[in-house]
Amino acid sequence: MFFRRAREDRAFREVQRAGYALLQHLQATQPWPDAPEPSAPASAAKEAVAPDFLPPDLRVLSRHEVAGVMMRWLPPLVIEGEVRTCPGCGAYRDWIVFCMRDDSVWLRCRAGHETKEPGLDAAWYNRNSGPVDRFHPTLEEGLRHLGH
Repeated sequence: MFFRRAREDRAFREVQRAGYALLQHLQATQPWPDAPEPSAPASAAKEAVAPDFLPPDLRVLSRHEVAGVMMRWLPPLVIEGEVRTCPGCGAYRDWIVFCMRDDSVWLRCRAGHETKEPGLDAAWYNRNSGPVDRFHPTLEEGLRHLGH
């Protein structure tokens, strides 16, 4: 069990390093598309809402059409100082967090109950998730990959 976790952690770190190297390479070789310079007040307003939110062109790094992305969240999920619990079964940890194309965030407990989470948004998801390491053709395959 310990060796499997270490191997999975090592594989995940390698994927992160490869993603970071790819981003560095793309930044060095491809200029950003020409875009008008935003005025100072508009820029400040956008930064106040979500300072680290990716531009729409970079949200999905694939040519495939995807409905959203997902990640596993093992510890208790604390939103605005409260531990989030499943309304169906009361579970408070081991979530699958979905970020959908419309920037909404959904939670799924281990029992399969799904609920929209208005306290989270795509900017939160981007801050807390790692790079996308796999694409799955079905939701069930993605859940199986994440251990649910």
